[in-house]
Amino acid sequence: MELQNKVAVVTGGASGLGRAACDQLAAAGVKVAIFDLNEELAQEAVQALGPDKVRYQRVDVSDEQSVATAIADTVDVFGAIHLCVNCAGIGSAGKVLNRDNEPLPLAAFEKTLAVNLTGTFNVARLAAAQMAKNPPQGEAGERGVIINTASIAAYEGQMGQCAYAASKGGIVGLTLPMARDLATLGIRVNTIAPGIMGTPLMRAAPQQVQDNLVAAIQFPKRMGLPAEFGSLVVHIASNTYLNGETLRLDGGIRMQAR
Repeated sequence: MELQNKVAVVTGGASGLGRAACDQLAAAGVKVAIFDLNEELAQEAVQALGPDKVRYQRVDVSDEQSVATAIADTVDVFGAIHLCVNCAGIGSAGKVLNRDNEPLPLAAFEKTLAVNLTGTFNVARLAAAQMAKNPPQGEAGERGVIINTASIAAYEGQMGQCAYAASKGGIVGLTLPMARDLATLGIRVNTIAPGIMGTPLMRAAPQQVQDNLVAAIQFPKRMGLPAEFGSLVVHIASNTYLNGETLRLDGGIRMQAR
């Protein structure tokens, strides 16, 4: 897809990987609607990237009406939606049974799935409905691109990651059938599965924790850069033949049990 003057929705776009995606898309000439709950950080992004290019919507991705309203507002302001980048998510930790053999609260498991998995599907489906209205573009007749964010935990979930790994594994599982569902409309669907990324949250971890994680990375021996995630978003959006795939962005790491 030619990105100049296109419109993207980026969930979780106020910080971390989502913010990196916003930065790279805006640099490529894309107008961006940030869907996030963190208004302070989102407004910082708007001011940094330009209020004429970036708009903020306070959105709970797991709430149908919240997303539907924000989608409609984005179309009213920017005229269309061509890209959807789902980065919103929450981390969670908890073993199936704790040290006292008490089970993980079901509500904790359900909340992780509601935000990470159901939230991703919720935004993707409503964005796709708008993309379907776009006139076909280019030789392929492309109408839109959806890029979801999973995690290497989808493949190598560690101890205490049942809820998180299940939510991210679900996103990987969504990728191909969603791409097949939307293929006749000219809408592509791909997923990025990041590894150990140097987001502000990860950089705040104790140094020993950071060092142990980096030691397991094959090459290069460092955390991934958020900008590398953002550049992969731009590449996926631009490469029309890339469809139905999950791409690991992880420096070759394969996580151990703990």
